[in-house]
Amino acid sequence: MELFLNKMEEIFSFDEDISIEQYLKDNFFGLLNLSDEEFSVLKVAMEEGGEISDRKRLISQINDVILDNIEEFFKLQIQKGEIKDINPRALSIMCFGVTFQSIVLWKVYNKTPSVETEQYFQEYLNIIFNGIKE
Repeated sequence: MELFLNKMEEIFSFDEDISIEQYLKDNFFGLLNLSDEEFSVLKVAMEEGGEISDRKRLISQINDVILDNIEEFFKLQIQKGEIKDINPRALSIMCFGVTFQSIVLWKVYNKTPSVETEQYFQEYLNIIFNGIKE
């Protein structure tokens, strides 16, 4: 579990000079490229039911590591004037949700998108940067 948390920290840490596009791409493909063995830690934790357990605490720790890193990245982007002054936690949750849930669907439930992975990622970026409204 500790190794998995360290891997999440590695995937979601950032260099201050990285572009938004590259950071999100590194996150997305970093998760996508986790080995089945690495991802199995998460699969087991997700399948655990019942009351609070070590596995549920692990999910919480994973979420905290990922969201805290993404939020800090977006705070920096706001300070640098790269994005408008919006709630960085809300943006972090949205990006985390899209990225993480996409990977879970693919790796856990074998639900792959109807387009190539790179195109899927580009469409995700398009929505992030341009929204959904005409």
